[in-house]
Amino acid sequence: MKNQDFSREFIAFACAKGVLRFGEFTTKAGRLSPYFFNAGLFNDGDAMARLCDFYARTILASGIPFDTLFGPAYKGIPLATGIAISLSRLGRNVPYAYNRKEAKDHGEGGTLVGAPLAGRVLIADDVISAGTSVRESVELIRAAGAIPAGVVIALDRQERGSGTLSAVQEVEQNYGMPVVPVATLDNLIDYLQGNPELERNLDAVIRYRNQYGIREG
Repeated sequence: MKNQDFSREFIAFACAKGVLRFGEFTTKAGRLSPYFFNAGLFNDGDAMARLCDFYARTILASGIPFDTLFGPAYKGIPLATGIAISLSRLGRNVPYAYNRKEAKDHGEGGTLVGAPLAGRVLIADDVISAGTSVRESVELIRAAGAIPAGVVIALDRQERGSGTLSAVQEVEQNYGMPVVPVATLDNLIDYLQGNPELERNLDAVIRYRNQYGIREG
């Protein structure tokens, strides 16, 4: 299945679960957005299993070479765990790790849990907004002597930050590694076109992209 095909399938799934909603929402940047994506609403076993299957298929389709999965606390913890399970079911068994926000001073101690960070490490997160989580993850990975291989996220809003680049583009430029989304704003617009229940939101989303969006390439 082509990535475009399961990107559309993922957006349909996100809409059905109420994770992707339409209306008027204020972003962290103070912009009035016609849609909102809340990955925290993938909050039951079936939804999490399907979500991680989408991630796993995206990772395999991307062809990014990696040895270990890393999930930054806190949202990345269940993601890395679930993606590792999904990858295993698809024939790719990989170790995974995650971090604590606070160092543990007893037991095994430290901030890292799971497999050692070794080789090429792929970071799993929900979205990239300010890029803070990615920066902290890269620092942890490099401190362990490993190499950041890329980031996989659920949705790329393809929206400018404070400059001309999006948060995703800034991560790619600053760290020299790819960011692979399960779906993008362009995929969302394609999905809305011709959808009898949701097409009424299309004009507002296109206007928002025209005002704040970036162009790939």
